[in-house]
Amino acid sequence: MGELDEPTVDHVTLPGVLHALSDPTRLAVVAQLASTNEMSCGHLEVAVAKSTLSQHLRVLRESGVTHTRPDGNQRWLSIRRDDLDQAFPGLLDSVLGAMSPTDT
Repeated sequence: MGELDEPTVDHVTLPGVLHALSDPTRLAVVAQLASTNEMSCGHLEVAVAKSTLSQHLRVLRESGVTHTRPDGNQRWLSIRRDDLDQAFPGLLDSVLGAMSPTDT
């Protein structure tokens, strides 16, 4: 895969999505994105180094959970909600609904 390659909806797998959502940092990113349409990477509130965040964002993108839109030197993130809901109806809502306030 190239730098910003994302799988088509046909190549999004349940094990890949569950793996992406299994990490607390990645789960916190998804929760933040769920409350907005799109967010700049620089506005994410996470307690990890920038290089570590880049790795987490790569896992989310390559698993099909997020979409990354480059715009100049910025990267804008959004959840691929329609694709996830099509492939795994209710999964994202269940995961987000099960989160406690301390998870974000």
